[in-house]
Amino acid sequence: MYKIQTLNNISVVGLERLPRDTYEVASDIARPDAVLVRSADMHKLDIADSIKAIGRAGAGTNNIPVAQMSKRGVPVFNAPGANANAVKELVLASLFMAARNIPQSLDFVRKLDGDDKAMHEAVEAGKKKFVGFELPGRTLGVIGLGAIGVKVANAALELGMTVYGFDPAMTVQNAWQLNSGVRQAVSVDDLMAKSQFVSVHVPLLDATRKLINAERIGLMKKQGVVLNFARDAIVDEQAVIEALNGGKLHAYACDFPSNALKGHPRVIATPHLGASTAEAEDNCAVMVADQIREFLEAGNVRNSVNFPEAVLPLLPGKTRLCVVNENVPNMVGQISTALAKRQLNIADLLNKSRGDLAYTIVDVDTDVPGDAVAEIAGIGGVLATRVIAAR
Repeated sequence: MYKIQTLNNISVVGLERLPRDTYEVASDIARPDAVLVRSADMHKLDIADSIKAIGRAGAGTNNIPVAQMSKRGVPVFNAPGANANAVKELVLASLFMAARNIPQSLDFVRKLDGDDKAMHEAVEAGKKKFVGFELPGRTLGVIGLGAIGVKVANAALELGMTVYGFDPAMTVQNAWQLNSGVRQAVSVDDLMAKSQFVSVHVPLLDATRKLINAERIGLMKKQGVVLNFARDAIVDEQAVIEALNGGKLHAYACDFPSNALKGHPRVIATPHLGASTAEAEDNCAVMVADQIREFLEAGNVRNSVNFPEAVLPLLPGKTRLCVVNENVPNMVGQISTALAKRQLNIADLLNKSRGDLAYTIVDVDTDVPGDAVAEIAGIGGVLATRVIAAR
């Protein structure tokens, strides 16, 4: 039995991907093999040494001590793209709300009083304050062309907007999904200068903290709109407020309310609703549950934020040895030597690396004896070993 600990309410649709005849799933469980988490802060937890994998039912992994897990040889999985449509729809809704001054007009209507005749007169007199503009012909810049950014860019293009995109690390898979009508910006600054609307879809890293700052807002066209449904710290909040007050920005739409933003007439702030749809929660849970199951049962790695992508079909009758190690020379040679000393024939082998970490999958024709595993585990730089029995 594999033991899975849940730290949040994980969608039942996702948990059903873990067969109950081979998986025990509970929030309170001794020595779990893996953890499924959404928003719980794992930095504050004492993570059991039995943990072989962590799955985040969402895209961001800021709530997980990824670097610490890497040192322990534990992969951290996420679900990129599973909530992409939900976030895209919220970004589009915010585009319309900003362009047509919808939040301000709704607030105006809520404050009306008097009989219907008085309200009608007030509406006719006051509606001029909320004159907006249409989106066709306007320019949207999308920073970060991952699963969400691509959907936002494509949708805006279909609305008749001119769309620029920038992502120096765009994957081939996402490039195939991007509409050919999306134009390429050569840098963030180039994109900002070309755009009236800017939507950011990048992870929060040291390099992206305050990516949208006063200097870059200054490059935008007048009456610009910044949309941030990625992470709050990617946008310099104070710079945005100053630009709104000074008339440089028309609106700021984000998913991260704060005291500084609360009550500002030109801020559209939603309470972290990006992935808050039943469909997105189901999709994220299904995706990460499948990835955890494939890793535990076959040692394969898909969509890990700290491990390389490593997928090797598991053939019947083969025993699989999985080794996590520091990315240094001669590791595969030492692993192979330890197996060869015991006359173990290697049927297949896959070695992948990512940064300082490497991962090796070795299939052999017979069982791997414990002394062989112990010898490999004792090699300098090896972080974790695991044997998956033949089936």
